[in-house]
Amino acid sequence: MSPGDAPDDLTHTQVIELTDDLHALRAELSKTLADMRSSGGAVDLDQPIGRLSRVDAMQQQQMIVANRRRAEQRLQQVQAALNRVQAGEYGCCLSTGEPIGYRRLKARPETPYSLEAQTRIETRR
Repeated sequence: MSPGDAPDDLTHTQVIELTDDLHALRAELSKTLADMRSSGGAVDLDQPIGRLSRVDAMQQQQMIVANRRRAEQRLQQVQAALNRVQAGEYGCCLSTGEPIGYRRLKARPETPYSLEAQTRIETRR
């Protein structure tokens, strides 16, 4: 596939629309990560709060760390998808080379795999 070409089932207009979706998602994830960084301070174990409140605070901190990791991974996937757009490879499954499909990309524009390939990957785990 040469740069600028789209897979068989994606029109040029759809690729532009999905690229816009990727840019919007990148901005949203970047903002979310910035917000998380500013609010994710460590729990002060010397702070005189109740034992249960401290446990709550520590659990909340762990959730923030896990959410941050997921957002960072998704941001990396978005950037990789934008790189595939530039290379003219967006919309092709990295596993099979087959078109991914507009509806799947609309739901998850950063996905590098077709539904069938994603199912196989998840089944192996």
